[in-house]
Amino acid sequence: MSKGYGQYCPLALAAELLCQRWTILVLSRLIDGCRRFNEIQAGVPGMSPSLLSKRLRELQDAGLVRKITAGGRQTSYELTDSGREAEAIVMSMAVWGQQWARDMEMADLDPEFLVWSLHMGVDVDSLPAERLVLEFEFSGCAHDCDRFWLVCEDRVVEMCVKDPGLEPDVTVQSDLRLFVEAWRGFRDLKQEIAEGNVRVFGPPELTRRLADWLLGSTLAPYPRKRQGRERQIWERQRSGSAERLPSGTP
Repeated sequence: MSKGYGQYCPLALAAELLCQRWTILVLSRLIDGCRRFNEIQAGVPGMSPSLLSKRLRELQDAGLVRKITAGGRQTSYELTDSGREAEAIVMSMAVWGQQWARDMEMADLDPEFLVWSLHMGVDVDSLPAERLVLEFEFSGCAHDCDRFWLVCEDRVVEMCVKDPGLEPDVTVQSDLRLFVEAWRGFRDLKQEIAEGNVRVFGPPELTRRLADWLLGSTLAPYPRKRQGRERQIWERQRSGSAERLPSGTP
């Protein structure tokens, strides 16, 4: 672990661990329910495997995470009581970030993390009984990869960064920033689809249900408070929604 603050202050002692780069995000993935190493890594796509191993060891040493080996081969990680109590800290930071952190820049728009978030935020109970393949094509990416797939079957959603070799049932085409803004709740996804800003191709009985399958970020209900582009988008969307309400609606 990096050198501490040299302070007995409990906040300083907590920050020694939690404020190291990537640590809070690794902890968040565990809180999200990721258990296997590759599941955690998929949720932190910009993190090297060696650094992830190091951070997991540090969390184990600090007593927030325990490592479980089944049958001498399969390894998983789970939160201890201490780790579960950190959930409130992580959630509070995330809410603050949704409301007050700086506006996103191009370098922040990681399509792989977006699709990981999508696969964690699918309403599996509303999916059709048969296998469903969703293909996402993003423009405006600063990253090399701009096509991703979600394969949904038996209420399990798998994210694919390589073509799974299955014909897509629904194809979604969108500017990456716009879709991230919709996912975070600054825009209304149904409205963006209706206006043609997000293009959806496939059988009508499937395409019209896309926005219902994607639940959006768990932080989307929290309003944007920092002044800037994202606040303006959120306010326009909110104002537009209000204008479309039926007469007499409070």
